[in-house]
Amino acid sequence: METIKIKDEYITLGQFLKLTNHISTGGQAKPFLQENKIYINGSLDNRRGRKIVPGDEVKINETGDYKVMNL
Repeated sequence: METIKIKDEYITLGQFLKLTNHISTGGQAKPFLQENKIYINGSLDNRRGRKIVPGDEVKINETGDYKVMNL
């Protein structure tokens, strides 16, 4: 599981996908989320505005596992 550190109290799922290099621009978030399965704390979620906070675990396509932490 890879650790992702954020400085704010939350980031959106779209920002998270850019931070983890799954997409390069915000405009790619919607198509990416339609084609891929994203699990946040074990629940399927495809809302690009979903808030991700420190302590959340994100799984992308059952291959990328991430733990979000504060800086």
